Amino acid sequence: MDSVTQAVLGAGIQGALLGRFQGRRALVYGAVLATVPDLDVLMRYPDPVSLMTYHRGFSHSIFVLTGLALLLAWLIRKYWPQAPYSGRRLFLTLWLVLVTHPVLDAFTVYGTQLFWPLPSIPESWSAIFIIDPVYTVPLLLAVLFAIAVGMTDRARRLLAGALIFSTAYLGFGLTSRMLAEERVREAMEREGIPVTELRAVSMPFNTLVWRVIAKTKDGNYYESVSSLFDRERPEWLRQPLNLDLARALDDVPLHERLRWFTDDWLRYDAIGDALVVSDLRMGMAGHYTFRFKMAERTPEGGWKPVTPSSWPSERGGWAELKLVLARILDAQPPLPLAQWSTLTHQ
Repeated sequence: MDSVTQAVLGAGIQGALLGRFQGRRALVYGAVLATVPDLDVLMRYPDPVSLMTYHRGFSHSIFVLTGLALLLAWLIRKYWPQAPYSGRRLFLTLWLVLVTHPVLDAFTVYGTQLFWPLPSIPESWSAIFIIDPVYTVPLLLAVLFAIAVGMTDRARRLLAGALIFSTAYLGFGLTSRMLAEERVREAMEREGIPVTELRAVSMPFNTLVWRVIAKTKDGNYYESVSSLFDRERPEWLRQPLNLDLARALDDVPLHERLRWFTDDWLRYDAIGDALVVSDLRMGMAGHYTFRFKMAERTPEGGWKPVTPSSWPSERGGWAELKLVLARILDAQPPLPLAQWSTLTHQ
């Protein structure tokens, strides 16, 4: 999630649990501590694939952060033994502030290595967009109220209420995602489309309309859109994965790492003399967020792997966003998936 959301979440937790003792300082301590896992962005990597796949790594591990919470609690109790709260309460607060950061990140689609150093596929629960005002604004308002009036009983109750609401909203997002997946799967089965893998991804700023991607046995995938308010069949567009191009990257370590990180939701395109790999999980047809040049065409017509570099991507703007938001309540007109998909070849 974005830094503002992480900061107000940490502030809300520490304010609710230690605000009675620390006053407004609890909000500051919680906001600062909640940003610690993202300090890995200060690390430098030699290529964008490494940057993408190592971010949300060790610094987002619940094992590492549990150890850090224990260390901080021990240090605070050692040097401030007169603190008017128990060591257990202190540890619980620090642990929640730290651990809820990567757990919240895991509710997005990016991929968070919660169990580092275990080699499991990064957690990507895809229940919420990376920025969602319905999640963030109640927490932000509660924190601002606590700053304005101080850590009164009312302010602490408001913080607790905002935390309960935000947690329930994540549950709503998970439920909404599963409903979208089931709806698209059933519609494809009725039309005889053999789906092998399927997953829904939240579209910008809401949990009501979903982009659903589905792989088929013939090496293609479908871009589909489904809203909770739909009464018609979801619209979809068949697209090629171009898996034959992937053979040029066999045994290339960074390609294998990218496949692992994305759970193999990748598309391959030959664009001019470049072999471009796109992460299908983020963005939408023609507007994929992460694209990488990973090979160049040789004079003989083959492919030579190269150090990955970012490939320009059309991110979309206000015109596309208006169409997505309008699609929440009305399935007509459908999103122009075919028109957008032409941007993938650029």
